[in-house]
Amino acid sequence: METALDKEAPAAGPARASSGRLRRLLNNRTLLLMCLPAVAFFIVFAYLPMPGLYLAFIQYNYSDGIFKSPFVAFDNFRFLVINGDLWRLTFNTVAYNIVFILLGNVLQILVAVLLNELRRKWFKKIAQTLMFLPHFISAVLIGLIAYNILSYDYGVLNGVLQAFGMEPVKTYSNPVIWPFIIVITFLWQSTGYGSIIYFAAIMGLDNEIIEASEIDGANAFQRIVYIILPWLKPTFIILLLFSLGGVLKGNFGLFYNLVGANNTALYATTDIIETYVFRSLMTNFNFSIGSAVSLYQSVFGFIVVITANWLVRKFSPENSLF
Repeated sequence: METALDKEAPAAGPARASSGRLRRLLNNRTLLLMCLPAVAFFIVFAYLPMPGLYLAFIQYNYSDGIFKSPFVAFDNFRFLVINGDLWRLTFNTVAYNIVFILLGNVLQILVAVLLNELRRKWFKKIAQTLMFLPHFISAVLIGLIAYNILSYDYGVLNGVLQAFGMEPVKTYSNPVIWPFIIVITFLWQSTGYGSIIYFAAIMGLDNEIIEASEIDGANAFQRIVYIILPWLKPTFIILLLFSLGGVLKGNFGLFYNLVGANNTALYATTDIIETYVFRSLMTNFNFSIGSAVSLYQSVFGFIVVITANWLVRKFSPENSLF
């Protein structure tokens, strides 16, 4: 026979679940409060500006404003494809970022492993400090240093070449050598600081595993190859996925200060999406073309992340982002 208590039982389930969720929120209120600045940042700078993407589909002019400017659909994208700018910008940006990601992570792992192998703490601290310093040097200062070295008239490089009776080099007119200069500068600036995450991951490795391997007779090379590097694999995959999200986002500060945005002689090998958008907004005042390129950049990056995460989930599910 069904009683009144049995009839009230189903209603108690949702109420109990609701109170459980509320209790969890209260228990984690400190963590939630810590997340609020990040949530506010993305709302203000990522979601609220999204209606501005409408600029990519209009021919914007100042007199009519955004919503009264003529709607041109995909003409802004078609203009980029016809002029060939889109393919050049995409290739340069993706090629630089792939090199940055691969070489950067390899060197960061190498630096972290070498730091871990150092036995003298005072030397390890000095080495870490010296490697971290380039990260805090302004891109403006890096560009100034590069100009003082590579300038045709006043650069140190040409001064040395002329002192030995050799012809000066027109570095800022030679597009072939700039990919090497940009990559070397980026690695010099980012490797030391980027190795922090890998070094912290190594610090999380159980010392008993290392000690057991030493007892079994493993040398330093075997310890690195068979214990430390496999331990760093999940960290490498996660950082790789995060980096791929920005594979179409160039390092504007580095490129602008090293090369400049208006050096037409170097466009073939140094012009990336960020410098193109900068010229569209600040030189040509073409907000529609700049918005079209930015939208293309975001969609391309989203597709790359989804595809890369799908591949990781297929072969190593435990290391995928979602």
